[in-house]
Amino acid sequence: MGMAQVVLVTGVSRDLSARFARALAAEGDIDVIGVDVAPPRHELGAVNFVRADIRNPAISKVILGSQVDTVVHMATLATPGSAGGRSTMKEINVVGTMQLLASCQRAESVRKLVLQSSAAVYGASPRDPVKYTEETPPQAPPQTGFGKDSVEIETYLRGLARRRPDVVVTTLRLAHLMGAGVDSEIARYLSLPVVPKVLGFDARLQFLHPVDAVEALLTVTRSDVPGTFNVGADDVVPLSQALRMMGRPPIGVPKRLAPALAGVARHAGLLEFPPDQIDALTYGRGMDCSRIAEVTGFRPRYSSRQALEEFVALAQPGLLAEQRVDRALDSLASLLAPQARR
Repeated sequence: MGMAQVVLVTGVSRDLSARFARALAAEGDIDVIGVDVAPPRHELGAVNFVRADIRNPAISKVILGSQVDTVVHMATLATPGSAGGRSTMKEINVVGTMQLLASCQRAESVRKLVLQSSAAVYGASPRDPVKYTEETPPQAPPQTGFGKDSVEIETYLRGLARRRPDVVVTTLRLAHLMGAGVDSEIARYLSLPVVPKVLGFDARLQFLHPVDAVEALLTVTRSDVPGTFNVGADDVVPLSQALRMMGRPPIGVPKRLAPALAGVARHAGLLEFPPDQIDALTYGRGMDCSRIAEVTGFRPRYSSRQALEEFVALAQPGLLAEQRVDRALDSLASLLAPQARR
């Protein structure tokens, strides 16, 4: 089977999507169309950028007009802040995906769909297995936020696969991205001068370097690999070890205060941790990523530890403004003060 000729990549104003689209376009024998609502913030190389909203039926015109045969959907948002609120986030993630898939279903030229999904579909709970395989049902399915959106999006994709059995559908569940210059909620959390850590727990953190994420996406875009695949480094780093590597002191927080503390961090403009993310940083999770290696030969070059080491080496000590941090620490102290008096 020849290479895909025309590939549409969604979400190209964001870093990972831009890196992937740029790498794909650099291969030369392939037309890459990058779409997003916002203009790209990153160099796109040979990618043709089209300003379009996947929530709008007009996305059909782009797909039909360019005879797109492969769609790589990377436009999901992990935090409400980046979207301007939870309802907008859900609309972009869920309504946007529904609209995009409806357009794909109608377009006869489309014969492959790749979805960037997330480890968030597994939720996080104290009953989790050591490592989730693609078949393991979540012990505590995500009830809110990005995890819940990711579950819904995967469900719609399975629906499309049933209605268009001629389309090759591939879902990649990516671990947390980590590496030099990665900006994510978990990266900001680990960069706090003092890091709140839920007492009695040491979350297992599994990472994926952006270079490896791009390589995994290229692998399944270049060849037909139907199915769902976990993508992450093989090892996990305990949160306590990650904080030692970052040189950040932890501060113990009782579990029942964690949501209040997340609220403080949000109001101070430091971090945004929806409830599903708090669970992930309390219990952590690990994925078994052997299937993609068996099927495609893809193996990450960076371990979780190496990805974190690279982030640490380039982490900006001044990533967060001092005044905001001071305000948040004062609020944290007042939250914890009643505990100390008991």
